[in-house]
Amino acid sequence: MEGQGPQGSGLQHSLKRRHMSMIALGGVIGAGLFVGSGVVMSQTGPAAVVSFIITGVLVILVMRMLGEMAVAYPAIGGFYEYSRLSMGNLAGFLTGWMYWYFWVIVVALEAVAGATLLQYWLPDVPSWIFALVLMVIFTITNLLSVRNYGEFEFWFASIKVAAIVVFLFLGALFVLGLWPDANVGFSNLAGNGGFAPNGLAPILTGAVAATGFYFGAEIVTIAAAESAEPENAVAKATNSVITRVLIFYVGSVFLVVCIIPWNSSAIETPYVSALEALGIPAAANIMNAVVLTAVLSALNSGLYASSRMLMALARKGDAPALFSRLSGNGVPVLAILAGTVFGYVAVFMSYISPETVFAFLVSSYGTVAIFVYVLIAISQLFLRRRLERESPERLRVKMWAFPYLTILAILGMVSIVVAMAFIPDQQRPLLFGVISLAVLLVAYVPRYFLGPKQTPATTSPANDRG
Repeated sequence: MEGQGPQGSGLQHSLKRRHMSMIALGGVIGAGLFVGSGVVMSQTGPAAVVSFIITGVLVILVMRMLGEMAVAYPAIGGFYEYSRLSMGNLAGFLTGWMYWYFWVIVVALEAVAGATLLQYWLPDVPSWIFALVLMVIFTITNLLSVRNYGEFEFWFASIKVAAIVVFLFLGALFVLGLWPDANVGFSNLAGNGGFAPNGLAPILTGAVAATGFYFGAEIVTIAAAESAEPENAVAKATNSVITRVLIFYVGSVFLVVCIIPWNSSAIETPYVSALEALGIPAAANIMNAVVLTAVLSALNSGLYASSRMLMALARKGDAPALFSRLSGNGVPVLAILAGTVFGYVAVFMSYISPETVFAFLVSSYGTVAIFVYVLIAISQLFLRRRLERESPERLRVKMWAFPYLTILAILGMVSIVVAMAFIPDQQRPLLFGVISLAVLLVAYVPRYFLGPKQTPATTSPANDRG
């Protein structure tokens, strides 16, 4: 079904299969794996592996649901449209705006993080200059064409994947005793207080913290609307995430806790320390470059995902119509600029108000991501039944063991949200996430009274093409 997508949308269908596969893989391998995973390991011990398995399984289930819906219906805005079709305008409004909010915060965070990483090599240059330059470069890149985004993400993701593969290979040699002077083996798994030295509770806490590390793979379903072969490309891309996410995340985390004692200060920089343990020269420089690549990938993806979501919101009356306008090369210029303006403001706040405004943004966006995943799963639960009734031939990719695994995933993600209320470090993010949700509910009131009226009962996946 070449060229399938929202007909008459004006979007260019220039993303190829290689772009789509790397968009999916690149989205799931973020800077959080290379840096943030050390926090989980230090609090959980070697059992951090279990934390990443729990969260990874949930993400795999969500990606399978998204694959089913995206292949059946490659709509502009992806799962925003699925929420709207399955549960009504309010669900769509919340899903779309929460997702937009998540990614514009990511844009700001990654610009600040990228500046910090560049200062490692050029310490005399003020970090705000680096942040500004990165924002400008990727704004221009995204304004030119969707193919530019695809090419940048292809190469960024290729570097990240290559780095992980090399790490897995070298780490496995070291742990198996096939590396020169390697004598650690698996002793660190139980030699410093046991596999779960702090008990079971930190394993669940770690699963909550790890949720945000996986977020991003779903971008591929948004990109489906600009793919030359949405059905085949999305099916292959989502399957690639499913088969590799556990290998990349769980495999690399397992090797780190085998190589580095969980209770040593070295675990704060897990991958740098692991490379240093292997005797790799310039380990810090190598990982700084890899993490910088991950940061730039997230910045690039954030501008793309936020702009396409805002465009989709505008086309359905959930945002000002001007954001739906496309340039001659099929790019939503104003939607991209809106995301960058928010990003510039957030970066500015990171320097003048790091403890208030910026702290709120940082603390709230991760919880918002979990809310989005819950809405995606509920959408699939409803939309699958409608597709079975109205267009069963479109179900070329199916969620496993439906509806049982879908319900299990929903319960698992709701459990994470509930658990956050009882975990001191997660209470603030939960509160700020709930506040963000409340703000959006208030913002929906004028949309309800003034916006176009459209409900699931009057719209179907078979006939609504954006």
